[in-house]
Amino acid sequence: MPHPTDRVRSAYRRISEADRPEVWVTLRPEQELAVEAEALEDRLASGEDLPLAGTLLAVKDNIDVAGLPTTAGHPGYAYTPKVSAPAVARLVGAGALVLGKTNLDQFATGLVGTRSPYGAVRNAFDPARVSGGSSSGSAVAVALGVADIALGTDTAGSGRVPAALHGLVGLKPTLGLVPSSGVVPAARPYDCVTVFSRDLASGRAALAVMTGPDAGDPFSRDWPADVRLAPRGRGKVAVPAEEGLEPLGAAERTAFHTAVDVLRKSGTEVAEVDVAPLLEAARLLYDGALVAERHAAVGEFLAGHPEGADPTVAGIVLAAGDVPAHRLAADQHRLAAYKATARALLAGFDALVLPTTVGHPSLAEVAADPVGANSRLGTYTNFVNLLDMAAVAVPAGTADGHPFGVSVITRAFEDQVALDLAADLVGEERGGAYPEPGVELAVFGAHLRGQPLHHQLTDRGARFVAEEATSADYRMVALPTTPPKPGLLRVGGGGASVRCEVWRISPAGLGTFLAALPAPMSLGAVTLADGRTVVGFGCDPASAEGAQDITRHGGWLAYRRSLAG
Repeated sequence: MPHPTDRVRSAYRRISEADRPEVWVTLRPEQELAVEAEALEDRLASGEDLPLAGTLLAVKDNIDVAGLPTTAGHPGYAYTPKVSAPAVARLVGAGALVLGKTNLDQFATGLVGTRSPYGAVRNAFDPARVSGGSSSGSAVAVALGVADIALGTDTAGSGRVPAALHGLVGLKPTLGLVPSSGVVPAARPYDCVTVFSRDLASGRAALAVMTGPDAGDPFSRDWPADVRLAPRGRGKVAVPAEEGLEPLGAAERTAFHTAVDVLRKSGTEVAEVDVAPLLEAARLLYDGALVAERHAAVGEFLAGHPEGADPTVAGIVLAAGDVPAHRLAADQHRLAAYKATARALLAGFDALVLPTTVGHPSLAEVAADPVGANSRLGTYTNFVNLLDMAAVAVPAGTADGHPFGVSVITRAFEDQVALDLAADLVGEERGGAYPEPGVELAVFGAHLRGQPLHHQLTDRGARFVAEEATSADYRMVALPTTPPKPGLLRVGGGGASVRCEVWRISPAGLGTFLAALPAPMSLGAVTLADGRTVVGFGCDPASAEGAQDITRHGGWLAYRRSLAG
């Protein structure tokens, strides 16, 4: 990352070169950011830890930034908050600099990026085509190289469709992990703050900073005790059977199959499923009674302020005010049934991989058919938040000369599983765990990779951290068990360093290990060579009496190789 002041100068040069004023509703003066950048450099020089120092951030204009107007795409709605949304405040606290507020489909209602009195946001690479919405300005700010990361929101796909149309990464976390406090709602139970970035690593770093409950958001959630931290090995994914790809054009189908082949070559197991029930569930968001949530969010305002309203947005929101309560209740029951269907569909899979969107309409096509063109873009995205799932959208080449993207979709709280499989798709390293919390567990024998009980780790969603060694305070014996296992003992003297693997596992996962441990195994503190203390497998001294001492081999695998001659 360049020095913060250099990065600010380069961003404003790029803003001038790109000449896309419709990206911004409010753009901060360059000198204002330059002063903040200089202050950041002073803080860094004093040794302060600022993991996002100098990262330039664009914020969708339905998310509060202290001192900047929030319009949600309607000038008459504007207010100036005194405090930032937690998502913004956490990023700024880590060193990010806010460039300004970006244009959007009014009240985050749309997937096209044209429904705004501040102007249609044109695609960064082909100005005759849509940028995708509703987080249009945020995506374009990153695609043009102005912002390093940008915040969007996603109810029906707004954090993913614009990413696909610009060859970007779009991270849509599990609902509630990033607080929605300070965000103008679209359909509150299904709203989500998202991140756009040019690569997974920078997006994941931002997401990690933003994540965590907030008392001001009744929908915010924390990680469950049994959270999965990794796929099983290289992973097993579901993909649509050929009929599930019918909405795509020929070039898009080819691009999708190419992306799936990338996963296969990485070692991921792939199997086809019928995604029709998911696509049916998607229609509940706008075609069903759940659209009443949009009226609950901003219907009263739009009814009283017809001036400045986008006609398509106003038509959708105001019509939703006529939805009777019994229809909403019935569709909520239908949604619960779809959730059960989705659980059954993905049983045994780590994730579902789908095209992110369908087609790339021109501005003229959207003008001619604003609702139909918008609906097609949401074909594969609308169901994800309704069914409480997480998604990572990544670029996957081109189709018909335009960017094409795919999404890795997982059950709620399995965000890291999606990130790992997405990394395989784009050729990045599987990065650090998101969430970082968990318990580090040292394993020494039958649970090592390639050994007979290793599946007990991967079945619990454990994540490999590193090959390590203990301090020189241990002795290892070969226990007469089935399957064979080592016993690790801490000794007062005459010990040695022993090889091991360290894995990160959820607290509940570790608890099930402890509950099911057969005698004479135990779990306790193990000191590593670098001085860290982790949880590790051991055995009681009485059970080790008479067992063969194998300490001199330096580890279980070396001992087993010695038996093979």
